[in-house]
Amino acid sequence: MSVSNILKAVFPAAGLGTRFLPATKNQPKEMLSLYDKPAIQYVIEEAAGAGLKDILIIIAPNKRSIIDHFDRNELLEKYLEARGKEELAKKIKKISEIARLHYTYQVDPLGLGHAVLMAEPFIGNSPFAVYLADDIIDPPPSGKNASQQMIDLFSETGSSVIALEAVSWEKVSGYGVVDGKKIGERKIKITNVVEKPSREEAPSNLTIVGRYIFTPTIFELLKNTPAGRNGEIQLTDAIQKLIEIEPVYGLEFEGRRFDTGDPAGFLEATVEFALKGEDSERIRKYLIELSKKL
Repeated sequence: MSVSNILKAVFPAAGLGTRFLPATKNQPKEMLSLYDKPAIQYVIEEAAGAGLKDILIIIAPNKRSIIDHFDRNELLEKYLEARGKEELAKKIKKISEIARLHYTYQVDPLGLGHAVLMAEPFIGNSPFAVYLADDIIDPPPSGKNASQQMIDLFSETGSSVIALEAVSWEKVSGYGVVDGKKIGERKIKITNVVEKPSREEAPSNLTIVGRYIFTPTIFELLKNTPAGRNGEIQLTDAIQKLIEIEPVYGLEFEGRRFDTGDPAGFLEATVEFALKGEDSERIRKYLIELSKKL
């Protein structure tokens, strides 16, 4: 298989965002702003930057604002142009040109595995990528983004690839954890996946990050995966079955990952991206002054 086989990506974004309530009562968690743009836009830009231009976003019925954000807003563009803000108008227009976006609704919250399975008619019988918008990965200063690195490994092996990150042993119980055989500096052949093990039960401290490349075999496995905890179809269960019939590789990507799935991690990411923005000097001075008060 070649890189060109991976043309489509899936973004499950139907979660309720309960860890951010009440902020997410009416506003999708994915649309909360990391400095100057919504979290989901960072991840879609990563996918598009790796050549994945056809993207299916799986949303809940109350997340129409995601569609509105990526749609063209000609009225706003004309308003900005009429007031001499041509550059800002161009910036707004480019949002609708990032990728070809498609949408489907996950009405019942039946789990991540169910959301991925819903993408089968869109994907067909081809390999594809899956992204979780909670994980924002800032690429290395020079080099490929995480998606491009994963596509390279897929091109090399023709097998499913999962993004991995080593965390402290105290944190392993909050993640899916893998075991496997190292085959390179940052590559392993995965032999086992354990969902949120205790520190004592964890086979390693290599945890799954929200980036996957799957062969279409995953769909048949998801169809035959029974509902687990909370009546949800767990993607991890299907991955374990996939390991038993096909090679699955893990990649410790280069780049810095931000876990924006909780308010504290979201705030950390906001500060980091603000320090890269137009107001970086102002933000830096503020943080210096704030540190003197702590």
